[in-house]
Amino acid sequence: MLQPSLSCSVRRMRCLLSSAVWFVAVAAAVPYQQYILAPASRTLRPVTVFRQHGAVSSPDALLQAHNVGGDGLVLSTFNDSVTYDFGKNIAGWVNLQTSSGNGTIGVTFSESSLWVSSAASDATADSGLDAPLVFNITATGRYEAPWEKERGAFRYLTLVNLGTEKVSVRDLWVNFTAMPHWQADALKNYSGWFHSNDERLNRVWYAGAYTNQLVTIDPRRGDALIYHTPVNSTANTVDWAVNTTITNGTSTLTDGAKRDRLVWSGDMSIAVPGIAVATFDLISIRNALDSLFNLQSANGTLPYAGFPFNENGIVSFTYHLYSLIGVANFYLWSGDKVFLDGKWDGWKRGMEWAVQQIDSTGLANITAPADWLRFGMGGHNIEANSILFYTLNLGVTLANDEGDSETASSYSQLAAKIQQAAIPLLWQPSVGLFRDNETTTLAPQDGNAWAIKSGLVTNASQVETISQALQARWGPYGAPAPEAADAVSPFISGFELEAHFMANRTDAALALIRRMWADFMLDDPRMTNSTFIEGYSITGELHYAPYADDARISHAHGWATGPTSSLTTYVGGIQILSDGGATWLIAPQLGDLTEVDTGFSTTKGKFSSKWSKKGNEFRISISTPKGTTGTVVIPLPGSNGKARLTGSRVDAAVVRADAAGKYWVRGLSGGDYEFVATGL
Repeated sequence: MLQPSLSCSVRRMRCLLSSAVWFVAVAAAVPYQQYILAPASRTLRPVTVFRQHGAVSSPDALLQAHNVGGDGLVLSTFNDSVTYDFGKNIAGWVNLQTSSGNGTIGVTFSESSLWVSSAASDATADSGLDAPLVFNITATGRYEAPWEKERGAFRYLTLVNLGTEKVSVRDLWVNFTAMPHWQADALKNYSGWFHSNDERLNRVWYAGAYTNQLVTIDPRRGDALIYHTPVNSTANTVDWAVNTTITNGTSTLTDGAKRDRLVWSGDMSIAVPGIAVATFDLISIRNALDSLFNLQSANGTLPYAGFPFNENGIVSFTYHLYSLIGVANFYLWSGDKVFLDGKWDGWKRGMEWAVQQIDSTGLANITAPADWLRFGMGGHNIEANSILFYTLNLGVTLANDEGDSETASSYSQLAAKIQQAAIPLLWQPSVGLFRDNETTTLAPQDGNAWAIKSGLVTNASQVETISQALQARWGPYGAPAPEAADAVSPFISGFELEAHFMANRTDAALALIRRMWADFMLDDPRMTNSTFIEGYSITGELHYAPYADDARISHAHGWATGPTSSLTTYVGGIQILSDGGATWLIAPQLGDLTEVDTGFSTTKGKFSSKWSKKGNEFRISISTPKGTTGTVVIPLPGSNGKARLTGSRVDAAVVRADAAGKYWVRGLSGGDYEFVATGL
C-alpha cells in the first residue's frame, strides 16, 4: 500500500542517520538530565500499588524494587485484582512470568486514574471501553502480549484473575516501545535543554519533550482507530489493536500515543519545533511528511490525515496547509535542500489548489469544514485565511531558495490581498478580536491567535489588543476555544501562547503556561503527571466536546506540547532563521524570571543562551556555531532607556534602547559571546 517516496535519496537518508548518531554522541554533554522523563532502559516495572481488590497476596512483589523469590503476586479467586502505577505515562508490550500452570489473567490499561478498572481499559473508539488483554495460562513461564496488542500509552496497569483457579505472577514488566529507532540506553540522550529559576516551567518543558517521544512509534503498529465512527454495540467493551503500517521507515511521528497513532499534519505544526529543540529527531518527522506527500491527489490536495484514515476521503483546507507548513519547518531545521528540491513540485501543486479557493474578496472561501474538530469552519474564515497568509509567505522564502522568482512574486501578491481584505471584513473593534467569518460575531481562539502568529496583523497596538482580549477570557483551567463549544484546546492554546510572546506580553505567556500546562495539565491528579492531554472542558472536567466518549481522550498528544519550543524560542530567545541555523536571532524575553539556560543542537552545531537578571544588571552568554551569522537583542535594565554595555568582542559604551526597551547587536559571526548591560 505504501510506496517509497521518489524524492528519497540514499545520500540524504545516510545524512539523517549519521546526524542521529552524532546527536547520541554529543548528548552526554547536555545538562539537567534529572528532568528527563524518558526511561534509562526499555524494561520497565511498576513503582507503586495504586489499588487492590479481593483476596490478594504479595502485590509489592512485582514492583520495581521487587524480589522474585516465592510465588510473587497471588490472585486467589475470580475478579481479584491489583492496579499498578508506573509513575508516569509509558508505552509497550506487557510481559508476565507466572508460577501457575493454568488459569486466566486479564490486563487492563489507563492513562488517567479516572478510568482505572479491572473490567476494561480506557478507550480508543468513540464509544465503549477497550476490552482486557487476556492471557490463558497453560504452563509456568513467560507470557508476552501479541504484536498487535502493544498499548500505546498507559500509566496504570491492572492484573485481574478472570478464571476459577488461583494464579501467581512472579514478575511483571513492560517492554517500552516509543522511539523505536533509538538504542535502549539512549532514550535520555537529548540534544536540547531548558532550565530557569521556575521549577514549574522546567517540568513543563521536559514533559512536552517526553510527550513527543511517546508519540513517536514503530510505523508498523499505527492506527488505533479500528472504528472510525462511534461503535454501535451492546457489549460493554470493544476490541482494539495497533497493527497497520502507516509510513515507511523504522519510526514515525504521530498525533497521539494511545490514539490515533496516525500522521496528522496539524499536530506536527506544534510537535515539530518541540522535537527540534529537544531531541532533533528529524528522521521520524521526515517519514511522517513523506507519507502525506505520497498520498497527494492529482489535483494537489494533501490528505486530512495519513494512511489509512485518508481512505475516508475527507478534505481539510487547514490541514492541507499544515502539510505545506511541515515541509517548510523541516527545511528550516534541517537545512536539507535536497529534501526541499524533491518536495517543491508537490508543494506548488498543493498551494495551487489552496489559492483556487480565493474568491473575488481576495480571501479563501472555505467549503471543507474539517479542521481540528472545531465547529463552524467555513466561509471567509479568519483562522483558515491567516494560515493561508502564513503559508504563502513561507512559500515566498522557499521559492526564492528554489530560484523561482515568478512563483515568489505571485505568492507575495496573493498574501498582500488577504491581508488587505481580512482585517476590514472581520475585525471587531468593540471586542478587540476578529470574528470567525462574516456571518457571525463569535471570536475564535484559533483565528485570533493565528492572526498574530501569521503576521497578518502588523500594528503593534492591535496585536496587543488581541493578546489582552484573549487573556481576559481565561478561566481557572486555561484558555477557552469557543469555536469548539466548552473546550480548552492545548493545540490552539499553543498558538495563543506564541501570540502573547509575539505581542511582547511575556508575563501573560508565562502565566498561561503556569496556569494551564503546569498547575492543571501536569499536576492535576487525574492527569499522567508526565505527558500532556489532547483536550478538556473549561470546567476542568476531562471531557472534550468533539468526542462522545470521555475515556478516549488521549493523555499524550504532540499537539499539546507548545511550551517546549516557546520557552526555548522566546524565553531563551534562540530563533533559527534559515538553513538549520545558518542565520539566527537571540532575543530573550524575561518576564518575571531571573535566570534561564537553554540550548539545542542542529547539524550546524550547538546553539545556547544563558542569561540572568539581578538588580540593575542583565547578563547573557551565547554560543552559536562557526560559519553562521546572527543578531543578539539585549533587554536593557532600568527605566531610563539607556545602559552601559560591556562584553566580549565589543567596546564598552553607553547604549540607548529602542521603543521596546531593547538594544540590537547585529552582524555577529558564530562563536561565543558575553554581554553585560547595566542600567543607568
